[in-house]
Amino acid sequence: MRDKIFRSLPVKPLPPSPRLIHIIGPSFILLGLGLGSGEVILWPYLSSQYGMGLIWGAIIGITFQFFINMEIERYALARGESVFVGFARKLRWLPIWFLISTFIPWMWPGIAASSAAVLGHVAGVKDTQYLAIGLLIVMGLILSLGPVLYKTVETFQKVLVLIGVPFIMVLSIVLAAPADWSALANGLVGKGDGFWFLPAGISLAAFLAALAYSGAAGNLNLAQSFYIKEKGFGMGKYAGRITSLLTGAKQNVALEGAQFAVTPKNVAGFRRWWRVINAEHFLVFWLTGSIAIVLLSLLAYTTVYKVGGFDASIGFVINEGAVIGQRLWPIVGTFFLIVAGLTLFGTQLTVFDATSRILSENVVLAAPRRLSGRHIRPTYYLVLWLQILAGVAILLAGFDQPLQLLTLAAVMNAFAMFVHSGLTLWLNKTLLPEPLRPSRFRTTAMLLAFVSYGSFSIYVIWVELSKLL
Repeated sequence: MRDKIFRSLPVKPLPPSPRLIHIIGPSFILLGLGLGSGEVILWPYLSSQYGMGLIWGAIIGITFQFFINMEIERYALARGESVFVGFARKLRWLPIWFLISTFIPWMWPGIAASSAAVLGHVAGVKDTQYLAIGLLIVMGLILSLGPVLYKTVETFQKVLVLIGVPFIMVLSIVLAAPADWSALANGLVGKGDGFWFLPAGISLAAFLAALAYSGAAGNLNLAQSFYIKEKGFGMGKYAGRITSLLTGAKQNVALEGAQFAVTPKNVAGFRRWWRVINAEHFLVFWLTGSIAIVLLSLLAYTTVYKVGGFDASIGFVINEGAVIGQRLWPIVGTFFLIVAGLTLFGTQLTVFDATSRILSENVVLAAPRRLSGRHIRPTYYLVLWLQILAGVAILLAGFDQPLQLLTLAAVMNAFAMFVHSGLTLWLNKTLLPEPLRPSRFRTTAMLLAFVSYGSFSIYVIWVELSKLL
């Protein structure tokens, strides 16, 4: 089995690239992975405390992630397999690292608990522990009963984004004063209220947390290679899709991808694919994500700047909704909270999907002599429900999500991004043929991301360890 997974790839025709309108979808999922943390909580919280002078960091963070995600897509497009298979071709022990670095940072159901707190507040439910447990079970049922898993997640996130972002845009336009827009413009170039780039007293761990959560975070970026496969982009046409154990027709999910002959015609075809998936990811992930981060931060700045009396827990968002209701109409503040609560629900659901995909494939890769691609589907649902049961146990044990825990998870995810951004660049520079490799510009962008995440992570870890010693 080991030889089968790591043998040379078969040669198959490169499918023709479609028009942009026909491929929009995968980036909605990755965008949804970030909406419930950086966009809804961390960046708005920092803006409410320090003003708009930090918003440049959000743009830098999501731009780094754009380039990282595109290199992940490059490999899946050219090889029709996930980057995890590519990593295992290079270093066979790497699946163990991805199992550890995915499970530990994402094992806490804090996003689901936050969703329950917001929706429970709207419904008048004070003790939301059991509501959160109910939401976890509903998420598991949604992922288990959708006939084709990818379509379930994509459709869910499309609806949330297409409703939520325009609503936030309208709120910001209505509520923000000219001085607020001026503060936003200054913040985009790093000019804040009495500081440039970073204010005195800000926790670098909190800033790193927000930087990491400008979009998806940690190993979740790597799940984009699964969505490229399941959408059938490029050589992903030859890969199967994960379907429901209960309602879906069984498909063969192949670990091993395929390659196309490197001819002038095929290289030109690959470049057409590259242009169209770049456009899709730029419009959906970078542009829509940037708008969401900026406007949610502007809304927080406009409504609760230096109000005090709350922290970066979900109580901050609840207070923001109350102020919106006071300044406009109560129903508008309530609808804002409903959108925020459903966004958090969608983020936790998508996190479960991404982590289950990552864990199930790396379980198979870690034991190739005993497991194969046909084990992906049952392993996916096994690890999905194990994560949900773990979340239920944590909630029953009285878990809540303080800022310190969210920051700790974000620092861990930033370190994971430091590792996988370097690995992805190495993979594409060594396993792909010369005409398909990243350009000097893309290589430079990846190296900047690698150095930034690495230096920030190592510095924050060093500072935190120094406090303990």
